[in-house]
Formats: sequence, C-alpha cells, structure tokens
Amino acid sequence: MAKFPITQKGFKKLEQEIKNLKHLERPKIIEAISVARDFGDLSENAEYHAAREKQSFNEGRILELEDKMARSEIIDITKLSGDTIKFGALVELIDDETEEHVTYHIVGEYEADIVKRRISIVSPIAKALIGKSVGDIVEVVTPKGSKSYEVVSIEYKDIDL
Repeated sequence: MAKFPITQKGFKKLEQEIKNLKHLERPKIIEAISVARDFGDLSENAEYHAAREKQSFNEGRILELEDKMARSEIIDITKLSGDTIKFGALVELIDDETEEHVTYHIVGEYEADIVKRRISIVSPIAKALIGKSVGDIVEVVTPKGSKSYEVVSIEYKDIDL
C-alpha cells in the first residue's frame, strides 16, 4: 500500500468531504430511495433506479476517499525549507520561449487544481522540477510538446484551499 503526500489543509479537506458524503449526502439518498419505493413497481421505476445509482456512486466515493486517507502522509509545508524543489514548493518559472512568468505550487494528487496553479507531484512538470534549484533550466515533455523553463524562485509556504 503506497503512501502519498498531502498537506495538512488537504487532509482536513479530505476529512470534510468524507463527513459530508456520510452525514449529508447518504441520508438524502436514503430518503430518495424510500420515496421512490412508494411509487410502486420497482422494475419500471426510474426514480428508484436513479437514486440507487447515486447511492452506489456515493458509497464508492466514500471508499475511495477513506482509502486515500488511510494511505496519506501528512506533510507540514511550513516546516520545509531548502534550495531545491520538493513537495510543497511554490516555484516561480520563466518560459524560455515566451518570457512569461508562471508560478506553481507542488502538492498531492488530491489537492491539485490547475486553475489555482497547484500541480500534482506526479504531473510531468512537477516530476521535471523535483530536485532542481534556482537558475536551473528545466525541460518538460508534455502532450503538447516540449517546453523549457528557468527556475526563478523557490519558497515553502502553506497553500490556500
């Protein structure tokens, strides 16, 4: 059973999602199944089948998240430091081709959100960045082709969820 890194805030968010699914969604679904049963013949009852499908999805999601929680390794980013990029780093890069500055926060898979510039530790760009230092040139191979970046800065600070 492989462990995976997660921030303290990410772990709390994971716990909250499980709590929500168990204590809010599960009772709603049970009620929907009960109401749908009252409609009569279950073999042709679309509401009943939809509610049962939603119940199956919800229970599967709970199991998936509980597995993630059991395998997670909580890392306190605020206690990290150093001159090389690792999990938790807030990295500023310059695109060698366009001179555009971009910042990424390297986080766990569960916390990744490209809109918020949080990338998963297992993403191609994060894999290419791990172990690099300020001034290093990083070649990243993506589905759209190869890109080259220069590492401008590395910081270790907590993420905003």
